[in-house]
Amino acid sequence: MSGGELTLGAVLARLEEREGEIAAQTETTREQIAQLTARLDELGRAAEEIRITRKTLLELPDPQPPAPPPPKLPDHPAYQQIMAVFSAADAPLRARQVCEAMDLEIAPNNINNTRLKLKRLAERRILVETEQGLFTQPRP
Repeated sequence: MSGGELTLGAVLARLEEREGEIAAQTETTREQIAQLTARLDELGRAAEEIRITRKTLLELPDPQPPAPPPPKLPDHPAYQQIMAVFSAADAPLRARQVCEAMDLEIAPNNINNTRLKLKRLAERRILVETEQGLFTQPRP
């Protein structure tokens, strides 16, 4: 035998060495597959939880915005009287008509004071000014 020839024992040793390398690579690959399978399962569960959450949220009724608090009437008794006049009225009123309904003297000072109060009530949305100087209660 020449130096370039392999003996049967050397070939078998080389085959056994290669088989060991392949077995090690196989085991490493199996471990990687197990890790990837576990990760895949985690992602699948997370996706399912998101689907369930989306379905649950879509089944919920739409929340209604909270109703705004009712406007607060000023404490002065004149405002109580004005609102009593509007409760009995069946049409929009002007400041002069409100003065008449409240049995106030029809004087410019009384009409102007009443008009200011009506404007204040309109600013608070307790009354509505449908046109210049004409007031009524808002409709629901």
